[in-house]
Amino acid sequence: MVKRNPHMSKLSGSYLFPEVKKRARALLEKTPEAKLISLSIGDTTEQLPPFVTQSLVQKAIAMGTASGYEGYGAEQGLDSLRKSISETYYKGLVAPEEVFISDGAKCDIARLQMLFGSDVITAVQDPAYPVYVDTSVIMGQTGSHTNSYYDRLVYLPCTAENNFFPVLDENTPPFDLLYFCNPNNPTGAVCTKQQLQKLVDFVKERGAFLIYDAAYSVYIQDPALPRTIFEIPGAKDVAIEINSFSKIIGFTGIRLSWTVIPKDLRFEEGPSVITDWNRIMTTCFNGASIIAQHGGLGALTPEGLKEIDTLVQFYLGNAKLLKDHFTQSGYEVFGGTHAPYLFVKTPHQSSWEAFDHFLYKYNIVTTPGSGFGPGGEGYLRLSAFGKRATIEEALSRLN
Repeated sequence: MVKRNPHMSKLSGSYLFPEVKKRARALLEKTPEAKLISLSIGDTTEQLPPFVTQSLVQKAIAMGTASGYEGYGAEQGLDSLRKSISETYYKGLVAPEEVFISDGAKCDIARLQMLFGSDVITAVQDPAYPVYVDTSVIMGQTGSHTNSYYDRLVYLPCTAENNFFPVLDENTPPFDLLYFCNPNNPTGAVCTKQQLQKLVDFVKERGAFLIYDAAYSVYIQDPALPRTIFEIPGAKDVAIEINSFSKIIGFTGIRLSWTVIPKDLRFEEGPSVITDWNRIMTTCFNGASIIAQHGGLGALTPEGLKEIDTLVQFYLGNAKLLKDHFTQSGYEVFGGTHAPYLFVKTPHQSSWEAFDHFLYKYNIVTTPGSGFGPGGEGYLRLSAFGKRATIEEALSRLN
């Protein structure tokens, strides 16, 4: 008989969002007439804007012609898209050949595990996006398993008292990799340049790597706040950055993202990280959809960038409506200014108790903060991704 990967049994009962859906379905089975409103999963809801849509359509039509058809493309992505990301998004801070196009940030997070193997010690913000932890566990970065803690996984507490930034000092446990999301999912916190400089310097002192998730960076509205880790001196010596078209232009169902691997980033023994990453991508991946990549090219034109800003402002408008309501209702609310997520403190209730309260009393689906780690206990995460009418209906139910 074939044996199961033993690390699968070390995962928590189920991934967070399937459990949320399971509880919502249970309510509908009891009360079929209930009309649920989701403020839970971070999935975009607005239709693709016209210019980007046309970019997709034009390439799709071309694929139906003899002259426009393309088969396998370069696993690293279209040269034109890599160049456009380098110039438009990074303003030349990274070279085109350091940009690798893929089919999703979550997919790259998983593939990065192959790059580092099972012997590394991984640190994550607490609370954190669950994929950082779950993919590390599947790879075997667990050692012995005790309850929800793993001896090769380090949780760095990020509390409201410290603006959800980890305490980094001599008491911080050893680690090889640090996953860091900014603007943060789930807390909605955003870092200053000074905080990110401290982060880069600390990771460098530890001889570690920083895996920097910038999937929500276009939601940063203050020009004084960095949108990429590569605005920070020294970052190219320690950092890998992941980003995505999903939340900036509505590509959650189209699937297009990128990861930046600096050419000078090296392992302890000397080999370049980019060489190994290129080997993984060419071995395990056949390249992102040609049609999706042409949509990405359209999104980075002047017309496409205007459409991105329109969508970002729409979702931030939703976030403001939610934040204003919950703040006025007496809740302590974090995020929602430079991020599409709000972290709402739920006094006198656990996260799942608060989840059930909103689900059964108001038929509103939220996300329990404890699903993002021990530090999320006592909070709910609210997503501002939704139709404006849906947001307004949710607020009317809460009045």
